Amino acid sequence: MTTIVKNESQLEQEMMAIIESGGRLEKDSPMTADYRENLLNLMTMQADSELAGSYGYIPWINQAPSIDEKLIVANIVRDEVLHGKRMYGLLKELGVDAEARVKEHDAAFMARLDDSNANIGTERKASDKRVNIFYYPIDTWTDFIMFNFCMDRGSAHQLEDVKQSSYGPWARVIELIFKEEVTHIRHGDMWVERLAKDPATHDDCQETFNKWYARTMNIFGRPGSSRNKLYRKYHLKLRDNDEVRAAFDAEIHEKCAAYGLSVPEWKPNW
Repeated sequence: MTTIVKNESQLEQEMMAIIESGGRLEKDSPMTADYRENLLNLMTMQADSELAGSYGYIPWINQAPSIDEKLIVANIVRDEVLHGKRMYGLLKELGVDAEARVKEHDAAFMARLDDSNANIGTERKASDKRVNIFYYPIDTWTDFIMFNFCMDRGSAHQLEDVKQSSYGPWARVIELIFKEEVTHIRHGDMWVERLAKDPATHDDCQETFNKWYARTMNIFGRPGSSRNKLYRKYHLKLRDNDEVRAAFDAEIHEKCAAYGLSVPEWKPNW
């Protein structure tokens, strides 16, 4: 039996024919090196970020203000670890040494920036794939709530594209993750409304929101980036970074209007 070896150009044509017709690739599907590289980059960013989220939330099980809240935060931590496990599982299917990656991620997470409270914009360490908002510490309960309110909502807007991804295994896992993220968002909404409408906590709520809103606006990346164009070419993402950011920002404005918070002006640093 003769095995036909296809060059990258032929493989790209056949792969793109499947993708552009609305089809999906599976873990054993032939894919170009470029598609594989971009897919792995996105999935590694998500895997590392899910695990980083769980680590950032762990201290707030102990510091949550009630036994009910301790259980809720513990469940959020469990969800985030499970999301990370699912994502590392997808990477393992594609030949990535997932356990080594987790150890590398753990070391990166423990390394803090010299000034962890600085506005680092979209900067990130080259070897560290987590979204750079995870470089910032969560120091107070209101920090925890605003991270929950802003970042979980921002992540959900990004995951909207992945639900329609050209890579089938990822899209199916995202359907499960997305449902759990929605419950996290509801928790953040409930607390932000409570803190914002209480005169005793309103000012702290507003100040803390200003900080995490700016940081979350940066997670979507630069508009018109060459990397994002490749993601869209391969239907790994569907929208430009600015389109996703605008959808998030519109929802934030709607929520803040209802809760009596003002949305600060945000200026990108590019």
